[in-house]
Amino acid sequence: MIGTWIQATAMPWLVYYLTNSTFLLGFVGFAGQIPTFLLGPFAGVWVDRWNKYRALIITQLLLMLQALAIALLYFSKLVHIWNLILLSVFMGCVNAFDMPLRQSFLVELIEKKEDLTNAIALNSSMVNVARLIGPSIAGVLISATNEGICFLVNAISFIFVVASLLRMKIPVHKKPSPYKNKLILKDLKEGITYVFGFPPLRNIILLLALVSLTGMPYTVLMPVFATKILHGGSHTFGFLMAASGVGALIGALYLASRKSVLGLGRIIPLSVGLFGAGLIAFSLSRNFIFSVIILHFTGLGMILNMASSNTILQTIADDDKRGRVMSFYTIAFIGMAPFGSLLAGSLASAIGAPLTLFIGGICCIIGAILFARKLNYIRSFIRPIYMRLGIIPETVPVALSNSQPPTPPEQ
Repeated sequence: MIGTWIQATAMPWLVYYLTNSTFLLGFVGFAGQIPTFLLGPFAGVWVDRWNKYRALIITQLLLMLQALAIALLYFSKLVHIWNLILLSVFMGCVNAFDMPLRQSFLVELIEKKEDLTNAIALNSSMVNVARLIGPSIAGVLISATNEGICFLVNAISFIFVVASLLRMKIPVHKKPSPYKNKLILKDLKEGITYVFGFPPLRNIILLLALVSLTGMPYTVLMPVFATKILHGGSHTFGFLMAASGVGALIGALYLASRKSVLGLGRIIPLSVGLFGAGLIAFSLSRNFIFSVIILHFTGLGMILNMASSNTILQTIADDDKRGRVMSFYTIAFIGMAPFGSLLAGSLASAIGAPLTLFIGGICCIIGAILFARKLNYIRSFIRPIYMRLGIIPETVPVALSNSQPPTPPEQ
């Protein structure tokens, strides 16, 4: 993950260096993430059918080849914006399968549902330690060497990933899968009906999609703020990205310390509101120190929303549909981002990067308010699932007489 964040930091910097264009900055982000939106629903169907362990090894090898290809193009002085766009599209296609694979594979490693909150939060902590370290290393590498080294380091990092996966001893679960004679489109329709027909899944995923569309493009515009707004260079860019990573790490550690999934529903709108307020404050700042402080809160709000949403979705999703649920989670979190990147790049060219982020922050706050108003309604659907899983104790309604047995949870 450190290598991934090094590449994620170096890519927009390289694009901006080659083109000096905010539109192309957004377009490359669009190219790298649009495949997740287009392929995501079908990827979820296949993830529910595949051996996740073997498929994960393949996706990691493909991502290693993508990073290596960019490094070789850079050092051979053949790197151009068009081949960066093509390789970004390739990475997006692989990520469309890799992300729901990793999310659902993680759950298969957890034996007890009550440990799921901590497991997902610890996974988020790992990601955000990397998010903290990676951009800082990228800033140093770009200043001391060049962008090509960043892509080479990422390619090398995948050697350790694949080696670690190969050392795992995964028990083989031969499940009587109903997928053999089912059509892909039938499974897809079943997944769509399940996700958007169940209010908790639908509302969480829609809010996440709104945040990804209007708020998350702040990372794409970060080179503009580092150079044009704060009048810095690669070091400034690295510090800004690292500040957001520190806030995200704090949020992930907080979630990892929680004992239960209970209460996460309340955290979702609060974290989105914090994220939106952070974007507004950052867009108005013209001081480097204040911007760094604000980005801590922005990163905190972002990870609290992402990890809390992830935990609730994983907890309440049916086991045989988890891959499809997580594919829609991936579409909401990653698949909507390309439209956000394209929109942010276009708006930044027309009205400037600060006003673009200001508008995004307002949209996030509105979404948080709307979600908070539906929270009690959403809880009414989640509570029976938590009772069935033993997360909260089952209670007998007062209206029932002593002669009338309580309704079984499965009914």
